[in-house]
Formats: sequence, structure tokens, C-alpha cells
Amino acid sequence: MDFGFSEEQELLRRTAREFLEGECPVTYARQMMDDERGYSPETWQKMAELGWLGLVFPEEYGGAGLDMVDLTVVLEEMGRVVLPGPFFATVLLGGMAVTLGGDAVQKRRFIPEICNGNHKATLAWLEESGTWEPSGIRLPARRDHNAYVLEGTKLFVHDAHNADWMVVVTRTTTGQEDHGVSLLVVDSSLPGIRIRVMKTMDQTRKLCEVTFDGVRVPADCLLGKEHAGWALLERVADRAKVGLCAEMCGGMERVLEMSVAYAKVREQFGRPIGSFQAIQHKCANMLVLVESSKSATYYAAWAVANDTKDAHLAASMAKAYCSDAYRIVAGEGIQIHGGIGFTWEHDMHLYFKRAKGSEVTFGDATWNRELVAREVLDKPDFVESAI
Repeated sequence: MDFGFSEEQELLRRTAREFLEGECPVTYARQMMDDERGYSPETWQKMAELGWLGLVFPEEYGGAGLDMVDLTVVLEEMGRVVLPGPFFATVLLGGMAVTLGGDAVQKRRFIPEICNGNHKATLAWLEESGTWEPSGIRLPARRDHNAYVLEGTKLFVHDAHNADWMVVVTRTTTGQEDHGVSLLVVDSSLPGIRIRVMKTMDQTRKLCEVTFDGVRVPADCLLGKEHAGWALLERVADRAKVGLCAEMCGGMERVLEMSVAYAKVREQFGRPIGSFQAIQHKCANMLVLVESSKSATYYAAWAVANDTKDAHLAASMAKAYCSDAYRIVAGEGIQIHGGIGFTWEHDMHLYFKRAKGSEVTFGDATWNRELVAREVLDKPDFVESAI
């Protein structure tokens, strides 16, 4: 059985690594931490020219027509350099929501502008409760003739300050269950929208507070059917989780490489620290976590790309595993480096902070294990078919 990548995918990986190491090394991430936008427009346009912004979007809307596995290859390379900027929010959140749930008119309106680099987008989901459950969605979208009126606040919105438009998760009927959830494409320039960048641990990825004060959104900006947006939201979340896992795999692989290289040259008691069993076992355990994470991630990428019946299960399993794995690997990397690993000058803290940020995005390991448990208990044929 061949689990290898195609020639096209290997070429995509080589091209991505060469570009990112040349244009976006870790020094770029450090610069963007202090930049209000958090990304370079010049670099963004170069990504558009490479076709990355349209990689998974249909060819009829200006994309390349590739699938989630191909995008995973690129995202893994992005994770190696802790790439900052709105790529994740634009492609995997806002753009993916319109691609999966929009009608032909909406796709023609929004997707080509993403592919050519003119528009950036995001998804506004979380609120004060911080839960990913339907009960956490309380922002009301009140129907007023030919518009929806939004009143409330969204938190931890990825790169909202850069987004030309955002997909906002709203409640169009009262209640706590998934019925009544609706998704609206909202122009960020509409009157009544206020956006504030939040202070977070990982400043390589900007999160924002978005406040809606009587914002009127045209009714034709509704994605899919009214009150029935939860199923679409889950599909978007599955792809976002896979994308995050791909980034985490790339990041933890780079941490392992740096740790092994350091263990070979750092001497203690007259010998390289890599010769000590304690360090060897740390590196071995890190490798196990990296390779296991990759296996879970690429299976999940294949599952969501093909909309298999266990796609949701696979995405939740991958996120549960990678959330813990990246945090552990990054922590062990700091331990192997010792005192220098704790300094601002060393890059290890950037990977640890990204690991902590990615750990909780779209649910931490505990939450995603809960989703896995629900799938296993509600649909045991998944387990039977996997054995």
C-alpha cells in the first residue's frame, strides 16, 4: 500500500519550503509581531501569484481546484516558520464557508477576490461564553424587511482587522440548540462595526474583538438556509481543524529538528548532551508524537476532502491528538535547550506560544475528545468499519 505523495504534491512542498524560507523566515514572524497589520501586503500578493490563496477553491471561481490534502502540504510548511498573517482566516474560515455554503452568486462575488489577493476574510464565531457549542451562539440577527440587524460582540476573531468581510455566526431564533443558527457574510466597512485587536500570548496570529451596534446586513448575504447554519459551520470547523493540525505538524517537526541539532553540539560534563539517555528519550518521544500527528492529520485531510462518513470524527481525533502533541513537543524543545530556550532571542518560545494558541483554537484536546466520544457512541459503525 502506497502512502506516498504524488509528484505534484512533492513539487508543491518543495516550492512552499523554498518560498517560505526565503520570504518568510522566523525573523519575518518576529517583525510582524510588532506590526499592527501582522502581515506584509507584498508577501500576501506573492502568495496570490503562487496560487496559494485559491488552492482549494473551484477553477470556475478563479481557484486551482485542488483538495484539502494539497492545502495540508502547504500549511505544514507554513507551520515550520510560524507564518503570521490572515492566510488561515481567509482561506480556511471565510473563504471555506462561502465555498461550502454559498450560492453561485455569492461564490462569484467573493471567491475570485480571495484568489487574486484583493480580499481577505474571516469567521466570527466565539462569544463571551467561549464555548464551541450551539448554546454559545447568542448574537441576535433580527430580521427587518430586507435586512438582518446585528447587535452584540464576537471575540477571538482571527485577523478581523484585516478582513474585507467576515462570516458572522448569528442566532435568528431563540433557543440553545443548533436550530436557529444562521451565517451571514458581513462587509467589514458597514456602519456600526468596531474592531479591536486583542492582547494574546501568540502575537504572530492576531485575534480581535468585533462589536456590532445596529449593523444592517442585506438579506441576500445569508449563507444557506435561515436557521440551518450549524451543519455548515461544523463542516467549516472540520476543515479548519485539519488546517491547524497541519500547521502544528510543521511546527513540531521544526522544533524536533532544532532540538536534535542542539543536542549534538551542546556539551556538558565533556560530552554532547545528546549522548545522555534522558535527552535521547525526549527526542525519541518527540519523534513519535510528530509522526503520529502527521498520520492523524493527513487521514483527516483525506476524509474531509472526500466528505467521508467519518470526516467529522477524523478531524476531531486529529485535533485532539495534535493539540496535546504540539504543546508537549514545544515544551520538551525548551527543556532540551535549557536556559537559552527561555530567552527572547531564541526562537523556541515562538513555537511554544503558537502551540498554546493552536491548542485552544476550535476546541482543545478535551473538547475534541468529547466530540470523538459522541461520534463513537452515537455511530458505532464508524468503529466497526475501522477495525
